[in-house]
Amino acid sequence: MIDYLSQIYKDVKVNLENYWPGFKAVPFALYDQSNTYVFNHPSFKHHQQDEFQILNRDDRFNGCTLIMFEGYPTAIVDLELYDEYEEVYSILVHELFHGFQYVQGERRFPDEVKGITYPLSKENVEWRHQERVNLFHALLEKNMEKKKQYLTAFVAFREKRSIHISEHLVYETFTETVEGPAWYVEFKGYSEKSRVSYHSVLQKYGDNLIDRYESTTNIRRSCYSSGLFMCLLLDELSPGWKEQFFETKGTLYDLVKRLVDDPLHTPIKEIDISKETEDVIKFTLEERLKQFEIFNDQDDIELHIVGQIIATAFDPMNIIPLEDRLLHKNFIKIKMNDHEYLLQQPVIGYWNGGIHNMHTLQLTLKTNPIEQKDSLIIAGVGEIKGKYMKQGNRYQLFVD
Repeated sequence: MIDYLSQIYKDVKVNLENYWPGFKAVPFALYDQSNTYVFNHPSFKHHQQDEFQILNRDDRFNGCTLIMFEGYPTAIVDLELYDEYEEVYSILVHELFHGFQYVQGERRFPDEVKGITYPLSKENVEWRHQERVNLFHALLEKNMEKKKQYLTAFVAFREKRSIHISEHLVYETFTETVEGPAWYVEFKGYSEKSRVSYHSVLQKYGDNLIDRYESTTNIRRSCYSSGLFMCLLLDELSPGWKEQFFETKGTLYDLVKRLVDDPLHTPIKEIDISKETEDVIKFTLEERLKQFEIFNDQDDIELHIVGQIIATAFDPMNIIPLEDRLLHKNFIKIKMNDHEYLLQQPVIGYWNGGIHNMHTLQLTLKTNPIEQKDSLIIAGVGEIKGKYMKQGNRYQLFVD
């Protein structure tokens, strides 16, 4: 993948404005297990003759996301996660767009608590599936009259759902507004660099729009595909919509809704709850429970940290909720005892009064912590001060 670094730099310089008007790159970094390759960063402007600077990787680089690095919003991509150039490039375009959103002053961010506490009622899951099927067909339909019918049905189903889950539907529309355009430019970048057909790329990005299991087991990610399809529909039916997008307070859905005549008076016939909807809800809840059981069945050293623990950063794409617990599958940064720690492993957080506030953190260790008089030193994490108890292979650490 190192061979691609110069090509990525050239492609980023040339192509972004082809995907979105005024789209320019913030600083960005690609990294592997050992090194971080930093591009376009003001802190290294005295090295402008070089396309990138090579740094040792540290714990600031985790996942594919946007971080503040040396005081600047910086898109980062983990090279270890991808094999093909078009994958690395398109993911980078996605994260660069989040940097572009930051520069543009984007404020329409979703409340992640609503995503984690999203209701799995039978009616909502059924209506949501019907809604997404109509959105899917609205984009693919060539006949304009039928296209408008599908689009009207999409809006009518969504308005019906808004009566029952208004706050959580706001979460959906905000996620679509922030992540949909980012997936849209990622889709554009992937289509440009991939050797497969446009239709195949659209299928790759759109399949989970109408897959009940995919769209129910991960509500947040499912909003990416609905947001993408709305962007593509707006390209077709309202050219120029991107020009003023960052100047409006409305959502992506608000723009699509304007394309429909009086959706509130569109009759929606009563729909029976299908067996597949009942099955997918059961499957989703069982899968969540299974993930927690797998975590708890590990035959490793168990550590429970108890006290006031604040989550300062996490990956919302890789969180599994179950009652008052959250399984962070990727990583989590926490603050306790006025110190910040990075945990690069699965952990369970017991939350209270918001997903950022935890009273207990549960993790597993491969080796015993080093026991000090008033602290434990944990490999890969550091020293955590507090009183502790040990019983068998289980530690309990109490922090202030």
